[in-house]
Amino acid sequence: MTLESKIQKIMDNIDETSSEDIVEIIKQIQPQFRSKITEEYLQGKIQKISDISDNVEKKKQCVSLLPYFDWYLQGL
Repeated sequence: MTLESKIQKIMDNIDETSSEDIVEIIKQIQPQFRSKITEEYLQGKIQKISDISDNVEKKKQCVSLLPYFDWYLQGL
């Protein structure tokens, strides 16, 4: 399965996707952003998400990262 198809699958089934799966995809696309600031921002968000113990809040934070999936699919 390609990265693009994994992203699309997550976006189509966000309610059934684990926070860990979302973070894993973000880690894979993070180095492909052209801006170092974006990479550093995403690294901070990943760290923040990993520090959260409440699964509902963790999922909420992950859902806020979905625009990065859209940007990736549109060719950055």
